[in-house]
Amino acid sequence: MFDALATKNACVQWIRDFFEANGPGCNAVIGISGGKDSSIAAALCVEALGKDRVIGVLMPQGEQHDIDKAHMLVNHLGIKHYVVNIKDAVDGVLNNMPKELDVTAQSVQNLPPRIRMSTLYAVSQSCNGRVCNTCNLSEDYVGYSTRYGDSVGDFSPMSNLTVTEVKKIGHLLGLPHELVEKVPIDGLCGKTDEENLGFTYAELDVYIRTGEIADAAKKELIDRKHKANLFKLQLMPAFDAKIPVKA
Repeated sequence: MFDALATKNACVQWIRDFFEANGPGCNAVIGISGGKDSSIAAALCVEALGKDRVIGVLMPQGEQHDIDKAHMLVNHLGIKHYVVNIKDAVDGVLNNMPKELDVTAQSVQNLPPRIRMSTLYAVSQSCNGRVCNTCNLSEDYVGYSTRYGDSVGDFSPMSNLTVTEVKKIGHLLGLPHELVEKVPIDGLCGKTDEENLGFTYAELDVYIRTGEIADAAKKELIDRKHKANLFKLQLMPAFDAKIPVKA
C-alpha cells in the first residue's frame, strides 16, 4: 500500500520547509559512498533545492574498491563534489593511541565513520551547509549505524522509511539501477549488511510495518537488536538538577 510518489513529493517539500526554517539559501552537504542511501538522499535534495545547492563529499579511506559508484552518482546528478581521503586522519589517531591501551576491533571499525562525520561538518561549516543524515528506518531500528558517525546530521529525510520504501523512491527519482540495487556493504568489515545482521532487509521491513515474521529465531534476534540499540535514537541523558533552595 506504500505510495512512493506521494511520499517522495512530501519528503521533497519537507526538505524545502526545513531549509526555509533552518537556513534559507544554505546548501545540503552529503557524504557520498556510492550506496543506495546516500544516492537517494542526494537525489531528494537535488529535487528539493536544485543541484547548485547540493554538495557531495566522497571520503575514501585509502583505496575504495567501489569509489566509481560514488563518482557515477555525483556525475548523474551534476552536483559539486569534493574528495577528502581520510586515511591519514584514521592512521594518525590509531598510531597515537597509548601503547598500553588495548584498542578493540570494534573501535577500529567505528573510527572511520566518526572521522567522516567530522569531515562532513568541516566541509559544511566552510560552505554554508547543513549536513544530511542518510540513515533509513530499517538500519535505525536494529542500530545498524555508528553513534556520532553516520547516525547523525542536521536533517534526516529517510529515517522513517524502510529500505524497501527507500529503494522504490530511488527508482522513481530515475537513479541508475545499479546504485539503487547495489548490495549494501558496511564498509567496515567487508561483509554485506545482511550477513552481519543475520536476516534480510525484506524480512526486517515486513516485520517493522506489519509485525509479521515466519522465523521465530529471527524475530528474537531483531527484537534483541532493537532493544539493545534504542539508546542510539535517544538524546543524551542529562542530569536534571533540582537545585535545593536554602531556607
